[in-house]
Amino acid sequence: MQYVKLGHSDLNVSRICLGCMGFGDAQNGQHSWTVDEEHTREIIRRSLDLGVNFFDTAVGYQNGTSELFVGRALRDMARREGFVIATKFLPRTAEEIASGISGRQHVLNSVDTSLRHLGLDCIDLYIYHIWDYKTPAEDILSGLNDAVNAGKIRYLGIANVYAYQLAKMNALAEKHGWPKFISVQNHYNLIMREEEREMFALCQEDGIAMTPYSALASGKLAKRPGETSQRQKEDAFMHFKYDASAAQDSQIIERVTELADRYGVSMTQISLAWMLNKVDAPIVGATKLSHIEEAVKACDFTLSAEDMRYLEETYTPHRLSGVMAVNKPVMDKEPVWVTSARK
Repeated sequence: MQYVKLGHSDLNVSRICLGCMGFGDAQNGQHSWTVDEEHTREIIRRSLDLGVNFFDTAVGYQNGTSELFVGRALRDMARREGFVIATKFLPRTAEEIASGISGRQHVLNSVDTSLRHLGLDCIDLYIYHIWDYKTPAEDILSGLNDAVNAGKIRYLGIANVYAYQLAKMNALAEKHGWPKFISVQNHYNLIMREEEREMFALCQEDGIAMTPYSALASGKLAKRPGETSQRQKEDAFMHFKYDASAAQDSQIIERVTELADRYGVSMTQISLAWMLNKVDAPIVGATKLSHIEEAVKACDFTLSAEDMRYLEETYTPHRLSGVMAVNKPVMDKEPVWVTSARK
């Protein structure tokens, strides 16, 4: 396993982060394909054996049951200093807004809920999961600052944001003397490379770590044509993210398959070897032992510059898909450029 310092922090993390969205009670949340606690423990134990020390979950995964499963497993299997745990909080609910709960209080309540689920005293990396367009940025930052000062959070991350939003948040944090975000977790992989437009440059200039999710495009970059799984059949959000661009993406997937055959490795190894040339620690989900085993093998596989170009050259621009495509700002009026275009 390879390790890297995460941004401007002292967190030494494995270059493969185990994404824990596939863990949790399948009867209690958004996804029907998640695995139960017994299988969660098997995958986490194997991950630790392989040198993985970075685990990413969220309070919103299967209504908190992912945090519960992951927390119990890690407490039983590893010393506290032996793993880095990341979890995420959601925006305020309509009910919270109606009852007058501030953004600051929402953050503090969310931190306490996750700590209770995980059975820990401190979260290593606490991530602002989805941009809250109904809550002032300073309210969110104030709550995070209070939680850091209380010793409940070590470092801050952010997810599903535009580059301008990350820059804005860190500028506000600097203005107030509050902790900045050290990492960003956005949608990025071989068939969805829009992050390269602006986010890459911002992160490189400011030393912000990139830990993208959907590293294997919900399995599309790991499966040959015709191969399927329960998730492939039942994950409606996966289809929302990728179905519209399936024709253009198929050319890239074919090249992943071709290189896998040429080198005698898995598609997972090819796809993640490409990712490891681009970012700090991609988040890779696993619902089987083989998923994490193949992901870790990618750390020992190197693509040539020619291979990298071959995988990239057929990419065409994509519309945003996923969380950012549905979580958009509500504007009181059209932007100037839209109004001008109508004339």
